[in-house]
Amino acid sequence: MSGVSEVENERHAFSEVSQDAGESSTLATPPSRSVQNDSKTTSAAKPITKANLALRPQVTSHDAFTNTELRKAAYYADDNVLIFNMDVRDAMKHLAAAGVIVNCMVTSPPFYGQRDYGAKGQIGLEEHPQQFIEQLVDCFESAKPVLADNGSLWVNLGDTYWSGKGEHKSGESKQSARRFGLRPQDRTGDGRLCKPKQLLLIPHRFAIAMQDRDWIVRNDNVWVKPNPIPDQVRDRCSISHEYMFHLVKSRWYFFNKDAVGRKSSSGSMLPPADTWEIPPARRSHQHKARFSEELVRIPVLSTTPPNGVVLDPFGGSGTSLAFARKNGFRAIGIDIKEEFCQSMVEHVLGIE
Repeated sequence: MSGVSEVENERHAFSEVSQDAGESSTLATPPSRSVQNDSKTTSAAKPITKANLALRPQVTSHDAFTNTELRKAAYYADDNVLIFNMDVRDAMKHLAAAGVIVNCMVTSPPFYGQRDYGAKGQIGLEEHPQQFIEQLVDCFESAKPVLADNGSLWVNLGDTYWSGKGEHKSGESKQSARRFGLRPQDRTGDGRLCKPKQLLLIPHRFAIAMQDRDWIVRNDNVWVKPNPIPDQVRDRCSISHEYMFHLVKSRWYFFNKDAVGRKSSSGSMLPPADTWEIPPARRSHQHKARFSEELVRIPVLSTTPPNGVVLDPFGGSGTSLAFARKNGFRAIGIDIKEEFCQSMVEHVLGIE
């Protein structure tokens, strides 16, 4: 992306704006935010229309990113990286108070019932799947003041089966609590959603809950894992996919198709397909749920403008942050578990 001129960036970034872009209503930039604009042709007197809001991305100023109070709250901080060891909602309050603007949020939160990370206040071990969804949606709602008006949120989620209490007698058991398998919930169900052998459809229940909170779902991209470790079951197909949802706050958002597109036979640039075949990343000793950098390539490159900020609210091993830094973006990571924050630091600094 570094070789693309500012004029080209503005022209291509607008690829997701709908055809009724001639609307003349304006959107004011929130006064509490520190915003820089990369376009040299921008005039302070020029109204910010819905169209040029998408064309001219909001970018966090250096002063906001290096705020003294923000650095005091951080587990690690330098001019390009911030890492917080706390609940997502608390970290978002610190970022909002400092006027930080994030262009791309990309994350893989804990899946429901798949693993106990041993952290107080962790998400994923709720009694009922609806409670898990509510917790997750609440975390992303807290991020709204921090996400740029034309920013994007990408969420990777896998599903979970419900099992009846005491029914862990086949290969589909507690030993299956791994990143690319489904661990059934060994609890008494509610007789409705939570029935033995029920696929809970958590990813799409989450997406619908986000729609109910005024988010716009742009894609439910499917991550297909070639040659996955098969589920040890006898009465259904083995699961080999997860989802990567793309959500936005407004229909007017930044999307650089040329950064991630594919050329057609005629030479024109097409958007990437919504099915991604990506091998799982190798498991690290520090974070067994680590995912591949390739999984965050499209989210980061397509929805982060030059000098933009990438944030992973469930930072884990730091894959998103490391990829962002390699591509010249600033990065913010959050995790409630201190061990994972240290893993993020080592991954981003290349010392693991």
